[in-house]
Parts: sequence; structure tokens; C-alpha cells
Amino acid sequence: MKISLLGYGKMGKTIEKIALQHGHEIVFKINRENLDDLLKINHTNTDVAIEFSMPEAAVSNLKHCLLNGVPVVCGTTGWLERWDEISQLCKDNDGAFLYASNFSLGVNIFFSLNKYLSKMMSGFPQYKVSIEEIHHTQKLDAPSGTAISLANDIIQTHSVYTAWEKDTATNDDKIAITSIRTDPAPGTHTIRWNHPIDTIEIRHTAHSREGFALGAVLAAEWIIGKKGTLTMQEMLGFV
Repeated sequence: MKISLLGYGKMGKTIEKIALQHGHEIVFKINRENLDDLLKINHTNTDVAIEFSMPEAAVSNLKHCLLNGVPVVCGTTGWLERWDEISQLCKDNDGAFLYASNFSLGVNIFFSLNKYLSKMMSGFPQYKVSIEEIHHTQKLDAPSGTAISLANDIIQTHSVYTAWEKDTATNDDKIAITSIRTDPAPGTHTIRWNHPIDTIEIRHTAHSREGFALGAVLAAEWIIGKKGTLTMQEMLGFV
């Protein structure tokens, strides 16, 4: 495939390495130094775009791809207040768009485990849930997109919880998400179900960026020929 990388920082470079190992060609590498090259990307020179940039750049990058017939895989977080706009643009242009807050195959297994456990714990409301996420100090958004996804999955599957809050839960129906920034830390997410007599805990710890990069490349390979707003859970056959 001919792949355009929208965002060429540490993650973009790791994605490039994995993509080349899979026999793909990188045709554009967009970063702050060559933003105008984004306008050159279209369906005639790019089979799929992989978007790992910055929250303030993600929406314009996604719009350009969808308006120019380029399927796009996005792992940038911090822009989801404009999700409906991008989803509608994808539909209106008969495009293909896959967003994931985390492309790690292990994390997506963790997502499914979290939902399964949440459904089970719904029958035991005396257990109170909290989420902790740890990332490197260069990560701009807090809580992480992955932590928000985990919280939203609990909200959808548990009978008590209605929203999440940063650091401290003000009511019993809120999920507290604690964010820690320290180096080096590719990413750790922990779900704790606390009770006065015991605690149930599940955790995912990333050891490097390569797991995220591999998942993004696999998603880019899978999205070819697809239409609509897609998910990693669909790609992995979990739904």
C-alpha cells in the first residue's frame, strides 16, 4: 500500500518502521515543517492515511482525507468534541474512517475484558470503581483517551455509573480518573473495584510504542475496501 503519515513524531516514525517491514511504501510524512504538503494527498497517490498528529491538527487532517477519498486511520486523542462532525463527513462522502484511542492489540483485548467485568460488577454495587492512567510527560491530554474509553465502556455496561470525573468522584455515580505523568512511561491503565473487604484490579502495561504502531498498520491494511465509521473492535472480530 501507499501510506501517508499525518504526524511524524516518535509514533509516526515507529509506524513507518512497521509499515516498511510489512512491505508498504510511505509516500508523505506530514509534520510542522511541511504542512502544505497535506494538500497534495488524495486518492490517486495514497491508499490510506495514518493520523497520529496533535489534537489541534487532527480535525483538519481528517477532513482533508475524507474530502479527497482517502481512507484514514486515526490515533490522535483530545479532539473528540468534534466526533459527530467527522462521523457525518465520513458518511456524506462515502468514506472510511477508523478511530481508536489505543491501537495496541493488548489494550483492545483489555477493553473487552473491562466491559465483561463491568457487566459482572453491575450486580455488586457495593464495589466502587476507579481508573488510574500513567503516561510519559510529553503526553498532552489528561485523562488519556484510553482511560476515557475505559470509563465510557463502564458507564454503558454498569447500572450505577453515569459519568467520569478527573481525580475525584463527587458522587457515587461518577468514576474518578487519576492521571500521572512521569518518564519513562509508554502507558499503564488500571481499573480498580474497591470494597472494604477486598479489591479487584485489572491492568494493562505497555512496554514500548511498537504495539501501538503494529495495531495502526494492521488497521490500515484492514480498512482498504471498507466504508463507514469503523472500530478496532470490529477489526479484531470482537463485535
